[in-house]
Order: sequence, then structure tokens, then C-alpha cells
Amino acid sequence: MAHVEKHFRSSDLITDIVIGMSDGLTVPFALAAGLSGVVQNTNIILTAGIAEIAAGSIAMGLGGYLAGRTEIDHYNSELQRERDEVENVPENEKQEVRDVFADIGLSTETQHLIAEEMAKDKVKWVDFMMKYELGLDKPDPRRARNSALNIGLSYIVGGLVPLSPYIFNKAPLDGLRWSCIVTVLCLFVFGFFKARFTGQNPWAGAVRVTLIGSVAAAAAFFIAKLF
Repeated sequence: MAHVEKHFRSSDLITDIVIGMSDGLTVPFALAAGLSGVVQNTNIILTAGIAEIAAGSIAMGLGGYLAGRTEIDHYNSELQRERDEVENVPENEKQEVRDVFADIGLSTETQHLIAEEMAKDKVKWVDFMMKYELGLDKPDPRRARNSALNIGLSYIVGGLVPLSPYIFNKAPLDGLRWSCIVTVLCLFVFGFFKARFTGQNPWAGAVRVTLIGSVAAAAAFFIAKLF
């Protein structure tokens, strides 16, 4: 019987959705819960919630864009440095190749053979050094833009979940009750699949994410009531 390995390699898209959705579900939920304890009009809650979602999605998207640009700029900087070193100090670079293979237990003779063979193609040589010496994979040039869009849109989708019950309930506390039910269910499902995709216990992940969101909302509600 053929052996099939099952490994989940978290894609950039999944990572972005997790970042955006987790904050989108919890922050507007906590804000709406806090306001429900002190105001008597759901329109105020909806206005404040929509404003927060707009600001939050822009801020989160911008953060994702800057992170993506930083990754690309760092890679390009290191790439140019490796190219310069291959041109100017090739013997040092060959030794670094030998060191890589020495660490995995290859013989000295094999190390020298691989280093000399690799030096014949400078492009592949540099690519090897980037990946195995520095541990850097070439980033997608569209990563910064895609990350900004993915995180921002995920934040908006997540943020609309706890706000939607306030559209159909004029009393803030009624809206809060339904918001708690809907958001807790979404947090549980989100936590379940997040943990499952990342190879963790899905039930433990679901409970953990649900508790974090619920505690944040409860804290906001009682702090607003207190003051």
C-alpha cells in the first residue's frame, strides 16, 4: 500500500484570513457589548461599530501590506548581498556550502564535490544560499497587496457578524443577547476550523477562541457599566 503523507502547509491566504477574521470577530463584538451597557439607541452602536470596522480594516490591511513589503525588501537586500559575495569571495561561499552539507553528515569528499559543482551555476548557487544558509524563500511580489486585501476584507466580514443583530433589534440589550449567540457560534466554528487547518485539536481550539472573544466582550460590557 502506498504511503500518503498528510501535512498541512499553511498558505498565505489562510494566514491572512485567520489574522483578519479573529480580530474582526472580537474587537467590534467587544465594542458593541460595551456600548450596549451605557446607551439606549442601537443606531449609536451601529454607527460606532461601522466606524470601528472601517478604521480597523484599514489599519489591519495597512499592517499586512507593510509586513509584506518588509518581507520582499528584506529578501531583495539579502539576495543582492549573496550575489556580491559569490562574485567577490567565492571561496568563502563554497565553504558555506560545504558547511551546510557537513551539518547533515555528508563526507568531506562529497561536500567538496557538491560545492564545486554548484559553483558552475551562479544563479542556482545564490538561490541555494538564500534558501539553505539564510532560510529565505522568494516571496510572491504580489504578497503585500494580496495580504492587505485579504486581511482587510476578512476583518470586515468578521466585524459585521456581531453588529448584524443590532439592525433587527431596537433595544441595545436585546441586540446584545442575539449578538452574543451569533458571535459565540461563529467564534466556535472559526476556532474549530482554524485549529483543524493548523494541525491542532479542533475542539480545544474552538473552545479557546470562543473563550477569548467572550471574555473580551464581557470585560468591555462591565467596564462600560462601571464608568
